[in-house]
Amino acid sequence: MSLSRTVPPAAPATTVRSARTGLIQITVTGVLWGTTGVAVQLLRDSTGLSPVSIGFHRLAIAALVLLACTAGRLGTILAALRAAPVPLLLTGIGLGLYQALYFAAVAWAGVSVATVVSLGLAPVLAATWESVRARRLPGPLRLGTLVAAVAGLALITGATADPSVAAPAPLLGLLAAAGSGLGYAVTTLISREVSQRTGPMTLTTVSTVVGALTLAPFALVAGASVPVRLDAVALLLHLGVVTTAVAYALFYAGLRTTEGSVAAVLTLLEPLTAAALAVALLHEPLPLPVSVGGVLLLTAVAATYLAPDRDDTR
Repeated sequence: MSLSRTVPPAAPATTVRSARTGLIQITVTGVLWGTTGVAVQLLRDSTGLSPVSIGFHRLAIAALVLLACTAGRLGTILAALRAAPVPLLLTGIGLGLYQALYFAAVAWAGVSVATVVSLGLAPVLAATWESVRARRLPGPLRLGTLVAAVAGLALITGATADPSVAAPAPLLGLLAAAGSGLGYAVTTLISREVSQRTGPMTLTTVSTVVGALTLAPFALVAGASVPVRLDAVALLLHLGVVTTAVAYALFYAGLRTTEGSVAAVLTLLEPLTAAALAVALLHEPLPLPVSVGGVLLLTAVAATYLAPDRDDTR
């Protein structure tokens, strides 16, 4: 007499491939977003534009490019807006607001506080919401990934921040950074739901248009005029086309098969990429904490690739 045991069915190969494709798309997004810091720094040095104004131009350029690319699919965009107007509008408004709050946090409390609080808070909040909704605690893999990612972020940001920059309003900066992290987490969760029934190009087009309109008043107050020079135009095009239009299209495509908390962890590659570019292009030193933080972040990212089809919240 033979004894048999129940073996859980393996995930279909197409499901695993789809999950890994989503992880790759969001990983590429984090790397593309990581080029934003160097581009913004060069643009500010050469034009004097405020970060909020740069954010507005970034979204406006992306919106114009995407509208041109989707001109023949205007009916699809209007149909998506009729089917889910509130989530789509909230995604765009959130995209604009959490950027504005992040920029304010940088100005009031410094890059270190703004980055650690806003980017570090997002995956924790997203994971908490997913656990509450599923009514179960995160498993050890998910918890370990979150801890490693946030610790790596803190090490990288703390080591690359400029200690000589004053924080004129640290409490306001902390609140703005928390608001930015909350906005990023909520927007990611909302856009993940929307991405299940809306194409990435449509979702990116609507969100950038709404985001640009959201930031327009702030940019007008701060000053939005741009000198017509080749270097300034090239940097703005990079920010608008590469780090926004392309990056967000990949991000929303990846969200179709990737949980919001996992996506927030993967996009923490942004500060790691920024630090690597600062070393390579701006010839900044590579402190030991950045190296350790980079290893922790890459370990967290690698952990998400080990079992992309596994629900580790059981």
